[in-house]
Amino acid sequence: MRIAFCLYKYFPFGGLQRDFLRVALACQARGHAIRVYTLEWRGDIPAGFELVLVPVRALSNCRRYAKFSAWVAAHLHGDPADRLVGFNKMPGLDVYFAADPCYEDKARTLRNPLYRLSGRYRHFAAYERAVFGAESRTEILMISPLQMPLFQKYYGTPDARLHLLPPGIAADRRAPINAAAIRAEFRSEFGIQENGLLLLQIGSGFKTKGLDRSLKALAALPQTLARRCRLIAIGDDDPKLFRAQAQALAIAERVSILRGRSDILRFLLGADLLVHPAYNENTGTVLLEAVVAGLPVLTTAVCGYARHITEADAGVVVAEPFTQHALDSALARMLEDEPARRCWRRNALAYAGRADIYSNAERAADVITSAR
Repeated sequence: MRIAFCLYKYFPFGGLQRDFLRVALACQARGHAIRVYTLEWRGDIPAGFELVLVPVRALSNCRRYAKFSAWVAAHLHGDPADRLVGFNKMPGLDVYFAADPCYEDKARTLRNPLYRLSGRYRHFAAYERAVFGAESRTEILMISPLQMPLFQKYYGTPDARLHLLPPGIAADRRAPINAAAIRAEFRSEFGIQENGLLLLQIGSGFKTKGLDRSLKALAALPQTLARRCRLIAIGDDDPKLFRAQAQALAIAERVSILRGRSDILRFLLGADLLVHPAYNENTGTVLLEAVVAGLPVLTTAVCGYARHITEADAGVVVAEPFTQHALDSALARMLEDEPARRCWRRNALAYAGRADIYSNAERAADVITSAR
């Protein structure tokens, strides 16, 4: 078959983008031809992909996305594909990969009621309804069990169209046999002392991922513990506000904010704790990437994959409703308790060996290639 994929932007280090690439490559490995429609592509183009850069412009994102959908529909009319798979919500999809949470729920619970009078709301609500509405025929690949009841609450989406996928952690994130040597080399390169503690935060969208919360928690540590700690945050985002916050909290010399990069496994192996206190998070793939690397995790219960941290007993999940004090206390306890961190590491690696947390792309390809 010829399978067409749609996503507004592709860059190598985004979670949605990495999900897309794994699914597209899984379909290609089965012998299907891959076409990609996008507004922007950064990074290498996989061999055999037909890349179509959609040439539309507009003053607002909403208008640009509407033009994108119309242009793709017209292009497909002249050069059809057997399946149209979207990684952003839009009309006309055969299959949608639900990388984003329920927009309608966020609009109703996190926004002022006047927000629903805006053009932005009308656009995104209509595009979500085009996918999840009871009358739609789009098959939906769900990656967060927490989101399924929300979509059904607002749209009455039939169970038969919702396909819950397992996580899809890349095999190259697993701790290799020489993990200890990689860790030692990494810590030497970054100047981390023998008794030093490295906190790691990974994810584009620093505000949503709660980097401000991590900085506050670092600043709240007891001084004897704080002097041993460093925080490295990695992601494609503007670090200006967070560097200013670190300066105001008098911890700037212990905080590094880096751009997205391809050697993440070295950081996972070299760190002592992954901190991910997100405000909202459909899944949180990085939580499981830490688990398979043997890195204990401190996260928030809003993350879709936080349940895996609890099931694996691989760290601490801060309950909702969130309080900064709860995060501060949990961070201090985890850093002070080295035996607990060793236990969480063993539990994480054991979970990585037994849990189905790798087959997301293959299961998605099953649905895509069999969809009506």
